[in-house]
Order: sequence, then C-alpha cells, then structure tokens
Amino acid sequence: MALEEYKRKRDFKQTPEPPPKIGKPGQRRFVVQKHRATRLHYDFRLEMDGVLKSWAVPKGPSLDPADKRLAMQVEDHPVSYFDFEGTIPEGNYGAGTVMVWDVGTWEPEGSAHEMMAKGDLKFRLDGQKLKGSFALIHIKSRKPGSKGTEWLLIKHRDAYVQSGYDIDKYDKSVLTGRTMTEIAGDAGSAEWTSSKKVAGRGTSSKNDWLADSIAKADAKKARAARKSAAVKTATAKPVTKKSVAVPARAIKKNSKPRKA
Repeated sequence: MALEEYKRKRDFKQTPEPPPKIGKPGQRRFVVQKHRATRLHYDFRLEMDGVLKSWAVPKGPSLDPADKRLAMQVEDHPVSYFDFEGTIPEGNYGAGTVMVWDVGTWEPEGSAHEMMAKGDLKFRLDGQKLKGSFALIHIKSRKPGSKGTEWLLIKHRDAYVQSGYDIDKYDKSVLTGRTMTEIAGDAGSAEWTSSKKVAGRGTSSKNDWLADSIAKADAKKARAARKSAAVKTATAKPVTKKSVAVPARAIKKNSKPRKA
C-alpha cells in the first residue's frame, strides 16, 4: 500500500490529518504548499498512482537553474492534502499555517516510474507560478546515518528561466490571494481539528532533519551576507576632505603689511 508509511507514523485517533485514502490513478496534478511549522518550508507534491509523492524543500523551488534546492523526500501523502489551506492548531502534528502557494499539472519527460527508480526524475510543470522543465535528482548524503532521502530540485534552462529568482516576492495564495499572515489571522480559515490532541507533540513535531536543514541554510545565508558586507567595506574609497577655497577678500583683509 502506497500510504503504509503515512499510516504507520500517525495515530488517527489523535492526529487531525486526513486518513490514508488512495485516490483515482491517472491524474497528474502538482501542488506546492508553503508551511510555517517549526520553521518555514515548502512542501512539493506530485500526484502519481493515486497519492502525492512529497518532498520538503527548505528554501522552496526556484526558476533559476543556478539554484540547486535541497528536497528531502518524505512519505507519500493522500490526495486530500492537495487543496488544504488554513491552520493546523497548536498541539497537533505539524502545527502552523499552510498556504497553497502553487497548483497545476505536471508531465514526466519519459517513464515516471523508471526515472524515479533511477533517481533522476525529469518533468514539466504547468502551474500558476512554476512553469517549464525541472528535475529531481537523488543524491548521496555525506552525513553519517543518512536515510537516503536527499534529492535536489533543479530548474532546466528554457523560456521560463528567471535569473536571480526571489521566492519571497510571490507571497500570496493561488487559491484565495491571501498572505500567510492573513491566513493565520483568519478565524474562518479551514482547520484540521480533533477531539484529542497529539500526546507529547507540539509545534516541534516536524522531523528533526527539516529543522536542521533550514537552520544550516539560514546560517549559510547569514555568513554570505556578512562576507559581502565586509568586502564592500574593505573596497570602499576613503572619504577625503575637500580643500576649501578662501575668498581673495578674506586673504587681503587678514594679511599684515610687510615691513620695509
């Protein structure tokens, strides 16, 4: 069963998440959900075989081929996750705000199953924000104890490339036009709720690897910013005082007559 791992990790008498129900096969939709849990990240999901193949992307997808985004593969999710936007209440698994950042359809550039098995999935996206050719490439982690879930999400060069792509400029839901702040503050937003809270879990219930990966990415970004600032300071031209021209009248008035 494709959702066995999803089911194994959850107690559905406590978690408010949707049950592991297989959808109709043959559809090829994709969704990117912006999720502010313990740390902000993006959930990239491709519909395949009646489930959503899922990757957590700490820095989010990019339309710049120079950006090789880390994408940690997680368990398959049910298709009922596809259009969820709202709030997962405090005390529940993955508590936080969820936005439907992008939706659309996808097409594999070859046999999807064979490419997945080889760890080199090439596909095209036709979404509202993401378009064109992409690749998900399975990589070998150098980290001891790695579970082998590390992939890279990379944009191929085509007509949809945007150099210097800044994902933060695209901060509204494609479903409702709301920002994360508006979704979080809307009492009418959808909620996953349950009569029981998840025992021993809180907003930190997201996998440790995700928080660790995002923390490392944030630290790297901060170091780069400090290095850039230091270079600018070192190469800046020293400020010199401009010579002030003294009016001729002042010179004549203040000068003393020479002795004969």
